[in-house]
Amino acid sequence: MKNVILLTIDALRKDVMGCYGNKGGLTPFIDSLQNECINFTKGQAIGPYTQASFPGILSSSYYLEYGKPKGFSHQRTLISEPLKKAGITTAAFHSNPYLSDFLGWNRGWDVFYDSMEDEVDSKAPYIKGNVINTKAAKWLSSYTKGREYRPFFLWLHYMDVHEPYVPERKYVEMVDPTVAISQDEMYSMFKNTLLKRDVSDPGKVELLKKLYDMHVREVDTYVQEFFNTLEKLSILEDSVLIITNDHGDEFNEHGGLSHDDKMYSELIDMPLLIYGAGKSGVCGTLVSNVDIPPTIIHLFDLQPVESFEGYSLLPLENYPERGAFGEAIDRGGKDVEKDIYFYREKDLKVIYRAGTERWEMYDLNEDPAELNNLINTSPAAEHLRNKLKPKVRRWLS
Repeated sequence: MKNVILLTIDALRKDVMGCYGNKGGLTPFIDSLQNECINFTKGQAIGPYTQASFPGILSSSYYLEYGKPKGFSHQRTLISEPLKKAGITTAAFHSNPYLSDFLGWNRGWDVFYDSMEDEVDSKAPYIKGNVINTKAAKWLSSYTKGREYRPFFLWLHYMDVHEPYVPERKYVEMVDPTVAISQDEMYSMFKNTLLKRDVSDPGKVELLKKLYDMHVREVDTYVQEFFNTLEKLSILEDSVLIITNDHGDEFNEHGGLSHDDKMYSELIDMPLLIYGAGKSGVCGTLVSNVDIPPTIIHLFDLQPVESFEGYSLLPLENYPERGAFGEAIDRGGKDVEKDIYFYREKDLKVIYRAGTERWEMYDLNEDPAELNNLINTSPAAEHLRNKLKPKVRRWLS
């Protein structure tokens, strides 16, 4: 039985990666793994920001499944819980406050580091990826040193792509040396442009995107560093790694910045790679991040968890073809009247805002930028609407 490692990268857009067609060379190491990866080209996150998406990634459940969230519901089953019960060692290293012990995410973990007691800087308000790697390497070295060890599940989460987009100079040099602004000026753009969702100056939006890209290049080096640690400790060949995001970021594709309550591709398209599972190639089946926990359970040869909403992605031939669904409320979680939903089948997607009763529909093959709303003209619109309606505000019934 192999170890399973889940690498999640906060705010990583799928379309910045070379293995998904980007020509900018921002993810050279991750791209180099493709001959040993299953690459899923139609992965969907279940929400456009961390709180809405991560219930899928770690508990195979939807954000509003149990009503308006107040921390991590005890009705959910964290992937760590059935694993620990089965004798699998579980460890987590991350720096996202929305996934903290305080909010209930520390269940079933033998080791759980959430950085909440550590000091951070306003220009990098998280523990950086190289520090996360160091902590994980120290644990791995101790756990595997000089003895037979039980299989483990390890989750690492990198925050470095996330705003405020203040990259170090060496990553600026890697992507675009002509960018000459100081870190203070970068942080000023965050406060005065990004936080205000001010897209009035296309030049500033373009510069924010470049700074974002520099952080993508940075995170690729952390993934490489982590793989090197696994090789050095002779763990890599005995492990399966799942690499994904929780959501993307917007740069005025639909009138905004950052990651708010929208369901367009720049936020919910999910890169998903499975390395070391004995197969490689490209899979064009529509899949969801609720499928990640059942896949981990399958990789450990355990019985399926009844409460999980997704399906194991392995073996590929057994995965049921189905639609993908997601939901969110206003990003701060304050206004349940601002709830939004999407449902996708193959390349057709509907989006519904319940508060304004607004419907949208897009053909992602013909219109990948989601600019041509087909809700009143497509013969498939009624079918997709009927598929989504039972999910809308279901907690009120």
